[in-house]
Amino acid sequence: MKNRHGRIFLGICFSVFMVIGLGWLSTGSAMDQDKVIQLPRPVHTGKMSLEETILRRESVRDFTSKPLTLQEFSQLLWAAQGITRKWGGRAAPSAGALYPLEVYLVTAEGFFHYLPARHHMIPLSDRNLLKDLCHAALGQSCTREAPAVIVLTAVHERTSGKYGPRAERYIAMEAGHAAQNILLQATALGLGALPVGAFYDDRVQKALGLPGDHQPLYLIPVGHPR
Repeated sequence: MKNRHGRIFLGICFSVFMVIGLGWLSTGSAMDQDKVIQLPRPVHTGKMSLEETILRRESVRDFTSKPLTLQEFSQLLWAAQGITRKWGGRAAPSAGALYPLEVYLVTAEGFFHYLPARHHMIPLSDRNLLKDLCHAALGQSCTREAPAVIVLTAVHERTSGKYGPRAERYIAMEAGHAAQNILLQATALGLGALPVGAFYDDRVQKALGLPGDHQPLYLIPVGHPR
């Protein structure tokens, strides 16, 4: 019942955002990818030092049903791939500044694609895909019970065109940078998170309907620690 109330509250909040022009989806209708969810401006100063954040970071597998706020989503997605330089540089370093990573968000309220350039999300589905994602991740309960899962994928051609076979290594390094940013940001927000690498790539792609060239690299469940 508590989880149900949390989801209802989050749904009401998101509906309000739509009314005031943030382009939220209407539940039960087909997704309109022309609609966008403008995320709140990320905060650039926090209450926890970098050193304390590193000290406190740990892998969390058990989460409460409390949903995350739009501001928390904003911070986490910005930490992963947000723009930090006027020329378009992002929060995580990228070989040749080619940025092969694509970031997706899966929640009980739907499935979204993060676009760093304007710091917004595009709704791709209003279905709860967490259960399907859990099946693709070898049944790991954290991917079903967390209120949100951030999915990092890579489009290899963006980097291999310049670096050839070396691109595979550079992309793996970049995914690690982005994942660590998410984990540290979650810690700084008082949240818990866990990097998950055990899953079937093709099943994750099928469950989420990802483009064929978007290879899943990380699933990162995020939520309030139990």
